Amino acid sequence: MATWAGAELSALSPLRVLWLALAATFLLSLLLQLVPPGLLPRCALFQDLIRHGKTKLWGPQRPAAYRVFDVPKRYFSHFYIVSVLWNGFLLWFLTQSLFLGVPFPDWLHALLRILGEAQFRGGELALSAFLVLVFVWLHSLRRLFECFYVSVFSSAVIHIAHYCFGIVYYVIVGLTVLSQVPMDGRNVYVIGKNLLMQTRWFHILGMMMFIWSSAHQYKCHAILGNLRRNKAGVTIHCNHRIPFGDWFEYVSSPNYLAELMIYISMAVTFGFHNFTWWLVVTYVFFNQALAAFLSHKFYKSKFVSYPKHRKAFLPFLF
Repeated sequence: MATWAGAELSALSPLRVLWLALAATFLLSLLLQLVPPGLLPRCALFQDLIRHGKTKLWGPQRPAAYRVFDVPKRYFSHFYIVSVLWNGFLLWFLTQSLFLGVPFPDWLHALLRILGEAQFRGGELALSAFLVLVFVWLHSLRRLFECFYVSVFSSAVIHIAHYCFGIVYYVIVGLTVLSQVPMDGRNVYVIGKNLLMQTRWFHILGMMMFIWSSAHQYKCHAILGNLRRNKAGVTIHCNHRIPFGDWFEYVSSPNYLAELMIYISMAVTFGFHNFTWWLVVTYVFFNQALAAFLSHKFYKSKFVSYPKHRKAFLPFLF
């Protein structure tokens, strides 16, 4: 195990460096939020960048100039529109390569080279990357559906930098998955029968975890949306209320916890040992933990009767 880790760390591709840097950035941001008030000076710009939605409205007083950079939170749907289109595009190229032997386009092959595409051969499974890219696409499609038909957005906002980052993020995620495909020259040609023969136990486990996590995230988003609807399904207000049910009984932001579990399911599908994807999971962990921590503080400050046993992100721990 030590030898494997050392080999992986000695071959940090640009893609791995990017995910490592993102994980470190959000870890530092989370740690700064855990520092007791008064020990460190508060940077208004930093606070404005890391907060979105209800936590931005609840946070420190925002200078009027910052509002110029506000974007409606409902624009979250744009992230998933881009992801469905872009990652569907990549999935089409991968499907063509796996089943028909069609090489990746020159521009895509060159981009993967720049990012540091995997140099896997032989024993690595093309099925893992194919399934994970399908999961990414399905996840984005479901989230897009939720943005339009399940969630009820208020007048809350996000920073334009957050918006741009979200767009780029889903482009990079798809390329990260594609870079893990075991390449044979310009493409990998595996007919459907051979691809199915690559099925391993961790593919089944990863798929089950993905479905389970996705179902819980959908249910949590439905609970949040229904807090603003009447029994007929008509939106009647955009106020914040205390959510109950499902994983809300344990944490304040179970939708963020489910997001983490979805990415862990993809790591399982890769066979547990994909170093690049574990860096993605590490980034998702700290990113979602930061958002959950700020959300937890919002609920506790707004509602005197907020359940004291609830944690922010991880049941019974944090």
